[in-house]
Order: sequence, then structure tokens, then C-alpha cells
Amino acid sequence: MTSSGISSKILVTGGAGFIGSHTVVSLVNAGFEPVIIDDFSNSERSVLTGLRTILDRDVACYPVDCNDEGEMERIFQREKPIGVIHFAAYKAVGESVAEPLKYYRNNLDSLLLLLELMSAFKVPNLVFSSSCTVYGQPEHLPVTEETPRLPAQSPYGNTKAIGEDIIRDAVRAKVPVKALALRYFNPIGAHPSAQIGELPLGVPANLIPFITQTAAGIRPGLTVYGDDYNTPDGTCIRDYIDVMDLADAHVQALKKLMNEDTACSYDVINIGTGRGETVLNVIKTFEETTGVKVNYSVGPRRPGDVEKVYADVTKANSVLNWTAQRSLSESLRDAWAWQKRLG
Repeated sequence: MTSSGISSKILVTGGAGFIGSHTVVSLVNAGFEPVIIDDFSNSERSVLTGLRTILDRDVACYPVDCNDEGEMERIFQREKPIGVIHFAAYKAVGESVAEPLKYYRNNLDSLLLLLELMSAFKVPNLVFSSSCTVYGQPEHLPVTEETPRLPAQSPYGNTKAIGEDIIRDAVRAKVPVKALALRYFNPIGAHPSAQIGELPLGVPANLIPFITQTAAGIRPGLTVYGDDYNTPDGTCIRDYIDVMDLADAHVQALKKLMNEDTACSYDVINIGTGRGETVLNVIKTFEETTGVKVNYSVGPRRPGDVEKVYADVTKANSVLNWTAQRSLSESLRDAWAWQKRLG
């Protein structure tokens, strides 16, 4: 409860995941009361211990599948939240290609259930975890929110695009929800305490944990897929945003929705740094920051990889009063500290 007696509870689905756990920290720091809903199918319960160490308190957590209608309804009844931040989703691109129905059912059904429950329990504020994957390989850079969405390269990416459309159509039909879809680019880093961070199960699908695991000797080497792209050093360009900056953006999005004097609204906002970094520059910056060499080799291009993409963050700066604060070097330093803590 706030000092005025108004509930400050925010349901955070997938709150034990990489981005979700860091957002929980930012929510507490901003005076909110996060309530985690996570079935731990793609996360570890040890995250709760890390959160307790950082926050010096426990965070409420329901080990529940977000598709379980009965359990979700009971959570809404019991907690009486004022908003939802929806991270929970399957997210492995390769697996989504192999098992598309699994991805469509999980990622879309959970969103539909959330919208129905938010309407039924009069919970007005929704921040939706979307992705720059909806842009594909854009014709013009940097990418603005008006950049046309292209057909998704994977069922995972398609669930993000369809999820946006579901929310947009619900708002058009006057479902009483105010929603922001945050299209974020490439989250990296870890909490500076090294108590929480990215915890990929199995072989990492993202660049930074592959770099840190290779540097730690867990992986024998890192393959850079292609060095013949039309970029300064021939390797792909991405917009790498620190996970703590990304977490803060979710809090700003929530505050914006709470201040809106309307029953229903919908918008999309890019969340990135506005800077593109090549894969080789990320590796070089990691080596310079940590003093640790990364064993890497250059391989052929990987099918489906986008050559270059980075955000125009003008809208995030103006609408959310938010801008990324942390440098690439700081993010890599924190990611390495987290990796060393893992061993």
C-alpha cells in the first residue's frame, strides 16, 4: 500500500527471468510492491535468493503457470494489483521453429487470459514485453516506431507481433486497459551486485553469455557468424541495452500509464541506446574492460540473422522521460562479475 492507502502491487509475470528479476528491483526502488508469477520453466528459484540479498526482504512469488486460469484468477482476487508487467513467454527462436504450436499456445493464451482477468478485476495498466524482432531487417536506420513491421523470421517473433495486435484490437474494442508495448533491442549486463543476471539454461542463445562462458572456460570457443556484412568490420550490428536501464524503462512506462486520464489506450515504444555495436567491437570491449581474452573464430553467416538494427529512442526519451545511462563497458563488466560469481 502507498501512504494514501492505494494498492501499489504490480504483477510481474516471468518475474524470475533475466529482465523480469531486474525489473522487480527497479519496482521496489520506485516504491511499488512487485508480485512475481513464474513457473520456473525457464528460470531458477535461486533468483529469489539473489533478490532477497539485494532488497533485504522477500518478494511475493507464485510458482504458477500463467495459462492456469484458476490459479491466475485467485492471484488477482488475493493481490488486487493496480498493474501488470507481462514478461512470461517462451523465447528460444530455434525451438519455436521446431515447435511452433507450443509457442503460439503458451505465449498468446497467457496474454489473452491476462487481458480477460484485467478487465474482470478492473486492473487498468499493462506493460507488454515486445521485441525489435517485429522489425526484421529494416530498410532504414535507425528504427523508429513508425518503421513498418516485417513478417517475422520465427514463430517466437510472430507471437510478439500478434501479441501487440491482440492488445491493440482489445483497446480499440474499448476493453478497459491502458497498455504500452516496449519493443526492446538486445538486453545485456547484470545487477551490479552480481546477485542476479542472465541465466541461460543449456547452450546460450545470446552473444554476451556466450562470451562470458567462453572467457570462463565453460565453452571452448565462440563462433562469430559472418564477417562479410556491410558494416565497419563486417560483423552484425545490434543495439545492446543494459538490463538495469531496461528495467527502469518498465517503471517509467508504468508511471506514464498510471498518470493517463483515460480508460483505454495503446502505444508502442522502442527501448534501446540508439547506438549500434558490431559483434567484434563487443568482444574487443569485453577484453579491454576485463583483461580477459576471448577465444573466437569467424564462421559462415547464420541463416536468418539480421545484418544491422538499432533504435531511434526519441520517443522513449520524450514520452517516458527515460534514456539509457550505462555504457557498453559497464554492462560487460557487470556481466563478467555475474559469470565469475556463477563459477
